[in-house]
Amino acid sequence: MTYDKLVLVTRKTRLQQLIARFGSRGQAKFYLEHAGRDFTDYQREDDAYARATDQVRRALDGALRLQTIDRAIVPTFLFAPGDAVITLGQDGLVANVAKYAGERPIIAINPDPDRFDGVLLPFAPRQAAAAVEHLVAGRAALRATTLAEAQLADGQRLLAFNDLFVGARSHVSARYTLRARTAAETQSSSGVLIATGAGSTGWLSSMFNMAAGLAAFTGGAAGTPLRLGWEDPRLVYVVREPFASRHSQCSLVAGVIAPGETLELASLMPSGGVIFSDGVEADALAFDSGAVARIAVAAQRARLVVGARPASGR
Repeated sequence: MTYDKLVLVTRKTRLQQLIARFGSRGQAKFYLEHAGRDFTDYQREDDAYARATDQVRRALDGALRLQTIDRAIVPTFLFAPGDAVITLGQDGLVANVAKYAGERPIIAINPDPDRFDGVLLPFAPRQAAAAVEHLVAGRAALRATTLAEAQLADGQRLLAFNDLFVGARSHVSARYTLRARTAAETQSSSGVLIATGAGSTGWLSSMFNMAAGLAAFTGGAAGTPLRLGWEDPRLVYVVREPFASRHSQCSLVAGVIAPGETLELASLMPSGGVIFSDGVEADALAFDSGAVARIAVAAQRARLVVGARPASGR
C-alpha cells in the first residue's frame, strides 16, 4: 500500500469545550471554581494536549502531507484511498474514527500517558514518526479488529467499534421483538447491548459487574465475565433489565452472534426508539414502530497499528 497523506484527528479538551460554552477562559474558570471543581486539573490536561499536538506535528513534518481535522467532522469527512489516519486522544476517539476510516490503518497516540490508560493507544507522541515510518515501509504490525453493523430495511446502516445500543432515547422501557436464530419473543427492557471483542472490556463488562453484585447480594453464584479478543469474529448481545409480564418475555437475555448469523429486532415503539454506536447518541438511527434492525458482524474491519514487525531474516 502506498500512502500519500496523513490525516491527524484531534479533539477538543474539556477546557476547550467549556471555553466554547461560556465564551472565555475566565468564565470557564469561574464556572468550575464556583462548582467546587479544580480548574488547574483542566488547565494541566489542556496544556499536556497542546504539547502533544505540537510534538506530533513537528515529528511528522516532512514525512507525508499532513491534514489535521477535528473529531466533529469525521462522520462527514471523505478519506482518500491513500490516507493513513492518526488519532490523538483517548480510546473513544479511536472507536469513533475507526467506523469511518474504512480499511485505512490507524495509528493511535496517547496524548497524556500519565492521565489515560490507553488500552487502544500503543504510541506516545515521541513515537509518532517511527510508527509512520514503519507503516510507509510496510513493516507495521496491524490488528484487524471486528466491527458490529446494524442495518435497517431501508438500507441505512451504522457501524460500531465497541458496541451498539438498541432501545429508547429516554429512560422509559424499550419495546420490541427480538429474534435470535430460531427463537423469538416480545420484550420490554432498558435496551439491548451488542458488543464486539474490543468492547467486551467496556460497557459489556458492566453487565457482568451488575450480575456479580446481584448474585453476591442474594447468595447466588456469579457467572464468569466474558472477554473476547479484538479479532474474535463474534458479537455478544445482552438484554438490559428485561421485564417479564403478560406481554413481554425474558428467556432470550444473552447470546452470541456468530459470523453469518443475524440478531433481528423489530421496534414496537411509536416514537423515541434509537440505535446508536460507541456511546455517541448523536451517531444514531431512528428505531420506531415498523423499523426492523438486523445486527451482524460487519464485513469491514478496523486496522489498528500496534507496533512494527521484525525485520526480514530475523
